[in-house]
Order: sequence, then structure tokens, then C-alpha cells
Amino acid sequence: MQTYVALLYSIILGEGRRVVMSDLKAMAEGLGLKNVRTLVATGNLVFEARTAKISDLEQRLEKAFEERFGRHVDILVRGAEDWLKLAAGNPFPAESADTGDQVAVRVMRQPVGADAIPALQARAAEDEKVLLVGGDIWLVFSRERPSSRLLAAANHKRFGIGTSRNWNTVRRLAEMIGSRQ
Repeated sequence: MQTYVALLYSIILGEGRRVVMSDLKAMAEGLGLKNVRTLVATGNLVFEARTAKISDLEQRLEKAFEERFGRHVDILVRGAEDWLKLAAGNPFPAESADTGDQVAVRVMRQPVGADAIPALQARAAEDEKVLLVGGDIWLVFSRERPSSRLLAAANHKRFGIGTSRNWNTVRRLAEMIGSRQ
């Protein structure tokens, strides 16, 4: 058995309806996934399954989600080793220690090329940062600005399927995996 992390892009089903984590867990268990655990109410799963292609797991989860909740949601899956590598590769350790909620990574289904980063850097405020690590986009958001142009710029249309998680969530998912390794 292999441990995996699954990240849902958006779990808002429309007009004030959200997915309850116990229902998401039950959906995953219905697929035969083992030791399914959730983290916060934003669509984070840790589970065990027989070793499989990541794309197959993503498709199975997306299909089950649509059947159960009536809406398509992009779901990104990473193996435990890859998730731990992503967390260890955080290029902003000082900022993460001080303000973990202001540091985020946009986890990508397909790696982003380095040529895409200058456009994001052009939208960053003076106190914001952007770096590409392993095809995923790491961001440090401003504490001074209530809304950043950076987050809006790092979207599906520009970069492809991906979803963002702040450092606190990345770290906690890594801890959940580490406790099972």
C-alpha cells in the first residue's frame, strides 16, 4: 500500500453549499481507499491505496466526486514521497515560520515552465515573492494588501489545472503522512 495526498480545487457546490468532510471521506472509502483522513474543511485527503498511476487515481476521485455531489471538481493527487519532497523544498522557510498563512504553493497537475514565472512576478507587490520549484509555484503574499493580484494571476486559464494550499496546510499534510510512514 502507498500513501497519497489528494487536493480538491474547490468544494463549493453552489449557493452556499459546501462538501462536508465526513461525506468526502465516505466517498473515498467507497472507492476502496484505506485509512482515509481529511484535513480542514477545504478538501484535503490523505489515504492509502495500492500503488497506481497518479492520473488514474485523479480520474477515479473526480468521477466519484461528480457522481456523489453532482459537480465536477479537479482533484490533484501526489504520492507521499512527492508530497514530503514538495514540503521540504519550501523556498521560503523564514517567511513560513513567521507567517505560514501568507506562504502558499500552487500545486500543479502538469509542471509549469520557468518561462511563465516572469508574468507572475510582474503582478507581485513589492513585498510579495514568486518562485518555481519542481514545476509548482510558491508564493509569499503581502500582509499589507488585503487582496493580492498575484493569487488571481496564478489561475487555471494561465497555468493549467492546479490548486493552492498555504504553508500551514502543506506542513500539516506532511505531518499526517510522516506519522504513517
